[in-house]
Amino acid sequence: MKPYMHKVQYYETDMMGVVHHANYLHWMEEARIDFMDQLGFPYAAMEAENVVSPVTSVKVDYKRSSTFGQEIRIDTEVASFNGVTLTIRYFMTDPEGATVCEAKSEHVFLHRQGGFVRMKREMPAFYEVLMQSVKPEGEDENR
Repeated sequence: MKPYMHKVQYYETDMMGVVHHANYLHWMEEARIDFMDQLGFPYAAMEAENVVSPVTSVKVDYKRSSTFGQEIRIDTEVASFNGVTLTIRYFMTDPEGATVCEAKSEHVFLHRQGGFVRMKREMPAFYEVLMQSVKPEGEDENR
C-alpha cells in the first residue's frame, strides 16, 4: 500500500503555529478512506449498498508537533479484523521521518437500517481482502 500524504494547512494550526490535536483525527479519516480505495472497496461503494462503518474507538499517541506547510506521511494498516470489528493503525511521520503520531481506530460494519453486516457471508471478497491485510503488531513492511 502506498502511504497517504497530507500537507498541513494553515487553518489546522493554532496561534503557536502547531497543528491542533483534533486535526489528526481528520487525517486518520482521510488516510482510511484512501486505504479503502486502494483495497478496492471504497466507502462510497459500501454506502451505496447501505453499509456504514462507524468508529467505535480511537486511541491517539502524539509524539511530536506538526506545523504549517509540512507534508505528513501516513502509513495505514489493518491491525486486526475478526469479521465484525476492524482495527486500523496509523503511523504519521514528518518530512525528516520522525514520528509525529501513532494511532488506532476501531470500526464495525452495519446495515444503514440497523444490524451488523455478516462480512464473511454478505461481503466475502471484502472480508478476504481485510483478513489478508492484517499485520500483527511489530511488522513494519510499509515503514
